[in-house]
Amino acid sequence: MKELTLIEQMLRLQQRLNDDTNGAGWEAGVTKEGKLISWKRCIYMECAELIDSFPWKHWKNISAPVDKENVAVEIVDIWHFVMSLGLEIASTERKSLATLASDITAVSGFSEFSKEPFNIDNYNAYEIINDVEIIINRCSGFNLDFGDLLRDYFRLSLKCGVNLRRLFEVYMGKNVLNKFRQDHGYKEGTYLKVWDGKEDNVVMSEILRNGASEWDEIYAALAKAYYKAGGAKPSSNLKGDAKVSNLGAASVNNSNLKTK
Repeated sequence: MKELTLIEQMLRLQQRLNDDTNGAGWEAGVTKEGKLISWKRCIYMECAELIDSFPWKHWKNISAPVDKENVAVEIVDIWHFVMSLGLEIASTERKSLATLASDITAVSGFSEFSKEPFNIDNYNAYEIINDVEIIINRCSGFNLDFGDLLRDYFRLSLKCGVNLRRLFEVYMGKNVLNKFRQDHGYKEGTYLKVWDGKEDNVVMSEILRNGASEWDEIYAALAKAYYKAGGAKPSSNLKGDAKVSNLGAASVNNSNLKTK
């Protein structure tokens, strides 16, 4: 699958998720409930969560191993908000989603990002944390250059062992999980985040490792695990999975993830 197609599919899924979660017209910076949206704040808060995947606290066990799987999930969580910021900027500039996708693939560092990921073990944790803090600093100011943000993100992601192929795979799983959360009361505060002692992110990763590759298949596997753990079914018979999978980005099978 072409790199541009992967980016377009993720952007379309993110657009749909944002539409469902925040309401039509969220690109103006306000949700349907009237809450202000700051994608930059979302990015640097997720960056802080990524830092916590590393044993940086000098008052705790600094020799603890890095949680590599959680690092990948946090990298993808940041990507959700980077794409959302890009979609907001594109809407303001009256650019199409296809043009935004093309702009992303033209950014310095994307070509390398499309190849093999780096080995996270080759990097000092503090070097990676420094790269994370560059993004935090960039998103804390007023004059953000989106191209520079993307370049910094691609560099950080590669160091964390996540290339375009891995990003797409985990993003697809997380997109399904985010839709599942919304369908099951996440915004209302009734959603069960821990299932039989495991965070839902961990359950999602296990489902992907067990071979689930279609959007509907992942959603169904999440539902089975959630209800088994005591999670409540939604009050209405939601079919949001079918609505999103119709976008044509239904598979996360590695055979579809060709790189240069």
